[in-house]
Amino acid sequence: MISVPRLYAIVDAAYFSTTKDLSAFAQELVAGGCTLLQYRNKSGNARVMLEQARELKLRVGGTARLIMDDRADLCLIAEFDGVHVGQDDLSPQSVRAIIGEGRWLGISTHNPEQMREADRTSADYLALGPVFSTASKEQPDPVVGIEGVRQARRLTRRPFVAIGGITRRNAASVIESGADSVAVISDLLREPRKSAEEFFRVLR
Repeated sequence: MISVPRLYAIVDAAYFSTTKDLSAFAQELVAGGCTLLQYRNKSGNARVMLEQARELKLRVGGTARLIMDDRADLCLIAEFDGVHVGQDDLSPQSVRAIIGEGRWLGISTHNPEQMREADRTSADYLALGPVFSTASKEQPDPVVGIEGVRQARRLTRRPFVAIGGITRRNAASVIESGADSVAVISDLLREPRKSAEEFFRVLR
């Protein structure tokens, strides 16, 4: 079974105007101790996604595990370490057939039923959210809260990542409720290196 670090940092292209800015942000996160980064780009522009993914691989691929959001094909081309898929993306079985056994596969879930179903797949880790209200998605699923985290922990023995509205203030309570890791976007954007370091201090 894989081991997921306490902080699962998400590098969301929507917050950066250039590939250079996105890459610099990722490098600051790694300098702050991050060893796992997910690259997320919902624009659908495959050319830009591949350009940014290759830059991330070049700059931080030697020190951090890189996960591609949604796109198994781009994961292979950019030589990333895994893929994370949502409920509306390719099926876990299809993704596994594309990426093989050596790369990580993560699956997003939003309720107990989805968590149970995901636990029956070949996923290496499962994610649940949103735990708290979040501004990172235009149409977020219903908030599951701390109790949702506790319930999810009872439903799987796989590494479990909580996501959605998690900050340095509430991260410890999420880990204490059973999550192995917290995925964060917004609370890393300002001073990413310092923010990452503070997360790790909170999550010891």
